[in-house]
Amino acid sequence: MFKSILEVLRQLVLATTKVSISKALVAAGDYAAEDVMSESTTVGTPWVFANIVRNAGGVGVITKAIALCSTTALTPRITVYLFTKSPNVLGAAFQDNAANTAVYSVDRDGYVGRLDFSAMQDLGGNSESMLVPGDIGMPLEFKCAPGENTLWGIAVTRDAITGEAAGMILQVSLLVREG
Repeated sequence: MFKSILEVLRQLVLATTKVSISKALVAAGDYAAEDVMSESTTVGTPWVFANIVRNAGGVGVITKAIALCSTTALTPRITVYLFTKSPNVLGAAFQDNAANTAVYSVDRDGYVGRLDFSAMQDLGGNSESMLVPGDIGMPLEFKCAPGENTLWGIAVTRDAITGEAAGMILQVSLLVREG
């Protein structure tokens, strides 16, 4: 029995992948509630979680999610909308400080769900928030589109932010178990 428990734990560890994306946010002005958080005010891009599973069209479960912001003492709640294909540039807003439009009607078929991070906190380091099983919406199951092993996201602040700093780094990490 002891050997089988160790084998199960080994398989769980091996089957877990961590995918992290970081963006230097423009943050040129205060964020209003429901503003997009991105790297450009003119040609922002979605967050691309490439190789989130090994095989194209694969399935997985997000078991943990972490949001880190390089600026200290920020306490916003952040939502990351996730999609199995890149959201439609004509519908979804990608530009920093733009009003959020996700989930836009043309993107509904590829919509996986959202990660609703609670208010960020810090103890002298990065502002951070984490989602674990048992939190609302966690774990989050997904199936990649045929021919894809990527998820795309749009990060949105649910609260106004006045202490932002131009160029601050927002990192979103997803821990995924394939299966």
